[in-house]
Amino acid sequence: MKVQHFSFLFLFLALSLYRVSSQTQRASFPPRGWNSYDSFCWTISEEEFLQNAEIISQRLKAHGYEYIVVDYLWYRRKVPGAYPDSLGFDVIDEWGRMMPDPGRWPSSKGGKGFTEVAKKVHSMGLKFGIHVMRGISTQAYNANTPILDTTKGGAYHESGRQWRAQDIGIKERACAWMQHGFMSVNTKLGAGRAFLRSLYVQYAEWGVDFVKHDCVFGDDLDIEEITLVSEVLKELDRPILYSLSPGTSVTPTMAKDVSRLVNMYRITGDDWDTWGDVASHFDVSRDFSAASMIGSEGLLGNSWPDLDMLPLGRLTDPGSNQGPHRTCNLNIDEQKTQMTLWAMAKSPLMFGGDVRTIDETTYNLITNPTVLEINYFSSNNREFPYVSSRYYSKRKAFTRQSRRSPKEVSTSHAPFLSLSSCKDPKASGWSVKAFDQDMEQICWKENLGSHQPLCLYKRKSLLTLNKGTIYEQKNLHTFASDGLEFCLDASARQKLTSKELKRGSFSPCRWDSNQIWELKNNGALISNYSGLCAKVNPIKAKTVPNGIRSWIATGRKGEIYVAFFNLNPEKTVIFAKISDIVKVLSPRKSWRQTSCKCREVWSGKDFGETTYSISIAVEMHGCALFVLNCHAGEK
Repeated sequence: MKVQHFSFLFLFLALSLYRVSSQTQRASFPPRGWNSYDSFCWTISEEEFLQNAEIISQRLKAHGYEYIVVDYLWYRRKVPGAYPDSLGFDVIDEWGRMMPDPGRWPSSKGGKGFTEVAKKVHSMGLKFGIHVMRGISTQAYNANTPILDTTKGGAYHESGRQWRAQDIGIKERACAWMQHGFMSVNTKLGAGRAFLRSLYVQYAEWGVDFVKHDCVFGDDLDIEEITLVSEVLKELDRPILYSLSPGTSVTPTMAKDVSRLVNMYRITGDDWDTWGDVASHFDVSRDFSAASMIGSEGLLGNSWPDLDMLPLGRLTDPGSNQGPHRTCNLNIDEQKTQMTLWAMAKSPLMFGGDVRTIDETTYNLITNPTVLEINYFSSNNREFPYVSSRYYSKRKAFTRQSRRSPKEVSTSHAPFLSLSSCKDPKASGWSVKAFDQDMEQICWKENLGSHQPLCLYKRKSLLTLNKGTIYEQKNLHTFASDGLEFCLDASARQKLTSKELKRGSFSPCRWDSNQIWELKNNGALISNYSGLCAKVNPIKAKTVPNGIRSWIATGRKGEIYVAFFNLNPEKTVIFAKISDIVKVLSPRKSWRQTSCKCREVWSGKDFGETTYSISIAVEMHGCALFVLNCHAGEK
C-alpha cells in the first residue's frame, strides 16, 4: 500500500509539475502558422482546411509553422443570402454557442463541434486554432437562449430565476464592423461571466490550441471581456494561445493594458497585398519597439505585437464570398520588404495564402532560414535612424539626399483617403457645397496644399465622381461607368490616394461587402461596414522620412542584423557607418576600430570585410538584409 501510495503521489506531483511547466511556456517565440482568411474569406470547408493542414505538416512544420487557424464565420451556413454581416444563417446550440456549419464541416454533426478536425490536425503534429467574435451573437440574443452553467451543469440560475441571452446582451455595444452579428455581454453579471466561460470551456473540450478573439481591441476595445477570457484560459487544463484582432488605432499605451493578458495582439487594421498597407506598418512597429513591447510579459508566457497575416501566394479578396482566385498583388521586392520587416519586428508569422498552390518563390520567401532565425532568436530589435541615402542613376552620378533619416524632407505624394475612428475630431471634415443650381459637392474642407480639393458630386439623390456616378440605394453608394458598377471600399484596410481615386480605384459592388456609407450631419462620412469614418490626410514629411527606413537587431551568436528599406518610388542607394551600428547596440562602450564581415541575404552577395560603412542600391519598395560579424577593439 505504501509503495502504491508513493507511486500515486509521485505521479500526481509529476503531472502537476508538467501542468505548471506547460502553463508557463506559451508564446516563448512569436507564433507561426497559417490562417484561412486571406485565401478563403469565410467560405472554407473541412476538406479544404485539412488539405492545407496536410501540406503545412509536410512542408512548413519543420520551419516553425505549427498553428492552423480557421478564421471567421465557420458557423455560418453557405447558402444564398449569407454574407459577412447577414443575420439568421448561423448554427448555434441550445445554449446560444456557435457550432460549425455541418454543410461545410460534416464531422461536426451530432454536436461534435471541431473535435474530429482538431484530432486530425493534432495527428499531423500541428495545433488547431479558431477565430471567435466578441460577446454573444445577435441570433442567440433574438432567440433568447438559456445560459449554460459549466460549474453546476444545466441552465444558469441566480437570485431565484433562470438567466437568458437577453439578460446579458448589450445591444448598443454591437461589433462596429459586424453590426448584425455580435454584441458585448455584461461581464458584471454572473450570467454574463458564465456565458463567456461556457464558450471557452467548449473550445478546450474540442481540442482548440489557439483562439483569435475579434472585435474586442483597438477601436472596439472591451477590456472587461479580454480580462475575463484571460482569467478563464488560465484556469483551463488545456493551454490555449490567446490572440486579439484587429488593432485599428492601437497605441502602445492602450496595448500595455492588455499585453499581459494575451499572447499576441494586432497593432494594425487588416493588412492586404497593397504597397500602402505594407508601408503603413513602419511607424507602428517602430513605436511598439521603442515602448519595449516586443516579447513582453503575456498570458502565462510572452506577448507579441502582431502586424497581421502575410497575404502572399494565392489569395481571395477581402469581404468576398469565394475562395482563392488570384495571385498576390505585391511584386517580389515588396514581398521581401514585408517579410523582412515582420521578421525584424518579431511579429507573429501567419501565412495567408492557399498552401495547396504555393509556388517555390513564395515558399522560399516564407522559409528563408536567416529571416526565420531573426524572427525567433534576435534581440534588441529596433528602428535604426542613422542611415543615409542617395538617389541612384545608371551613370552612378549620385545626388546626396540626406545625412541622417531623422531630418525630415518634403515629399510630393498626393493626399490619401483613409479610415479612422469616428471619435477622431479630424474625421468630421466633409461639407456640402453648391456647385450649380442642379448639383452639389461633398468636399473635404481642409486645405490640401498644392493638390486639388477632393470632392464628390451630389445631384438630387445621385453622387458622381469624375465621369462615373455614385448613386444611393439605402445608403449604398456605387460607382457606375460604361454600364458597370463599382464601389469605393469601406474596409479598415482602405487607404487610397487622390490620384488613385481619379483612376477609378474601386471594386465591384456587392450588397454583402464593404461599400455602405452614410454622411452624418456633423460632417462625418461613416462606413456602416467597419464603423469607421473617412478622412483625407495629406502625406507629411514625417510619414516617410527621406523615403528610407532601417532596423537593427542582435543575433543569438553575436552577429548583427541590419535591414535597409527603400520606400522611395525610385531605386535608392542606402548606407550606414559601421561605427553608428555598433554604438547603437552597445551604447555604453567606446570602440577604437571595428571590422565586420558582411553578407546580404536576399542577393546572397558576400561583401567581405569592411571597417567604415555598408551600402547598397535598393530597388523601389525593396529592401536589403545584412548579416554582420564584427570584431572590435575597445578604447
